[in-house]
Amino acid sequence: MIAKRVVISLGGFYFDDAARLKLVAAVLDELAEDSCRLYVVTGGGALARQCISIARELGANEAVCDYIGIAITRVNARLLISALRNAYPEPFYDYNEVATAMAADDGRIAVMGGVTPGYTTDAVSAMLAEYINADLLLNVTTVDGVYEADPRKYPGARKYDRITPGELVKLTAREELKAGSRIIIDPVAAKIIERSGIRTIVLDGSNPRDIIDAVHGRHHGTEIR
Repeated sequence: MIAKRVVISLGGFYFDDAARLKLVAAVLDELAEDSCRLYVVTGGGALARQCISIARELGANEAVCDYIGIAITRVNARLLISALRNAYPEPFYDYNEVATAMAADDGRIAVMGGVTPGYTTDAVSAMLAEYINADLLLNVTTVDGVYEADPRKYPGARKYDRITPGELVKLTAREELKAGSRIIIDPVAAKIIERSGIRTIVLDGSNPRDIIDAVHGRHHGTEIR
C-alpha cells in the first residue's frame, strides 16, 4: 500500500549535474501522480561543503557556516523545482507554510531546503515529517543504509537491516554535528524520529527508481521503526 504523506530528504549528490536531477525529478513526479502527497527537503551536497570549507578558512564561525549551507540547500530546492512538472513555484522556508499550502490538496510537490542553523536537512525532514504527521520519511543518500560505523572509512562495518529509534539515537550520539557534516543521520534527526515514531527508511539513491520501491515497501536499505 502506498504511503499517503511522504517526506523525502534528498541527498545533495543529485545536484551535481542536470541529467541526474532530471532522473530523480521524473521519479518524484511519478510518485506525486500516484496519490502520494510529496514533501521534499533538498541537501546541500558538494557545493555546500566547498563553500563552508572556504568560509572556515576565512574565519567564519559554525553559525555563519550553517547559514551558508542553508543558502545552498535553497538554491538546490529551486533547481529541483525547475526540474519538476508539478511543484509549488517557490521553496518553502517554514513548516507551517508547507502544511497550510498542502492543505489545498492540489497534487503539487512541496520543496524546501534548510531552515535553522544547527539543523541538517535530515533534521529538517524529520521535523517536517513530524509536523505533518507523515506516513513515511525517506532518507535518500549515497550509502545503502545505517551502519555501526561509517562504511566509507571502515569497510568491514556491519549494516543494520532494521533498527529501533532508540538504537539509532545511541548510534548517532557520538557523531560530531558541524556545518556540512556528512553523517548518514544526524543526532537531532534521530531524536525527532524517536519521539515521533515516524517510520523511516535510509536507502541508497544511486538508482532513483528505488525511491518508488521504498514507498511501496520494497527496499534494501535500513528501516527505523
